[in-house]
Amino acid sequence: MTQIQSPTGAPHARILGVGGYRPSRVVTNEQICEMIDSSDEWIRTRTGIEERRWASAEETVGVMSLAAAGKALAAAGVEPEQLGCVVISTVTHLAQTPSLAVDVANQLGAKNAAAFDISAACAGFCHGLALAQDMIRGGSAEYVLVIGVERLSDLTDVTDRSTAFIFGDGAGAAVVGPSQTPGIGPVVWGADGAQLDAIGQTFTWDALRERPELGFPALRMAGQQVFRWASYQMVPVAKKALERAGITAEQLDAFIPHQANNRITDAMIRALKLPEHVPVARDIAKQGNTSAASIPLAMERMLEEGEAPHGGVALLIGFGAGLVYAAQVVVLP
Repeated sequence: MTQIQSPTGAPHARILGVGGYRPSRVVTNEQICEMIDSSDEWIRTRTGIEERRWASAEETVGVMSLAAAGKALAAAGVEPEQLGCVVISTVTHLAQTPSLAVDVANQLGAKNAAAFDISAACAGFCHGLALAQDMIRGGSAEYVLVIGVERLSDLTDVTDRSTAFIFGDGAGAAVVGPSQTPGIGPVVWGADGAQLDAIGQTFTWDALRERPELGFPALRMAGQQVFRWASYQMVPVAKKALERAGITAEQLDAFIPHQANNRITDAMIRALKLPEHVPVARDIAKQGNTSAASIPLAMERMLEEGEAPHGGVALLIGFGAGLVYAAQVVVLP
């Protein structure tokens, strides 16, 4: 019987470089409170957010992706022509087709790369890392570019007191490549479709066919429902990611959760019994919730500022609309 050849890849994969892009426009809590009945103190207390970045008209998801990708490629020492795949996680590329990844790959000069978008909301970057590792170990790519990018200001209702202050814009990227030693731990991921209505749009795009007066859809969120789910359901996920990687909380050099809410982060720290010496990402204070971009942006900043060590071990966990989640332990580039 004729047999096809099986692809062979690298023994392991790891993150080789990261890069980020933060829009120049800073929007303070005071500016947000000009449009809603709230206060700087209330927003800080409830979420930890002090300010966020909103993109200008020129700072498109494509422009931000290219900037973050360029930094990640330079840090990794990888040329665009070496990329086997470009994966972009976003919920704010407002064209159904073609994908943002195809455009970004073309503009980068990644002429040999497959390219596609994924929609996994705030867990998207962790999903992308898991896919990249499997590609590299499976032999379908040697180097993979993973980007998380959002322009959530496009989908923010600035008059909605429950969401106007939460979201920000930005892009984060990572180049994943082959390694002789494990650099990305087993992913723990899933989706709780019973919570489908917890986060979503105010109405779907096709509703505009019948009711164009609706205008533009915005993000909506059942805040307390999401808070309870994330605070309690994500702890077992984080513990399982540590267990599968063979790492204890005491051995971590950084904890980089999705930047959703400081109180959720605090709840996970307590439940994980994270030692005080482990630095924790708190980028939400200056960035707001940037969904798929939040983890790579926080990773880049912690490395640049020396808060987390190059070559150290970090626990990543993302969670968001769906409700979806993913977590893994990684070696920092």
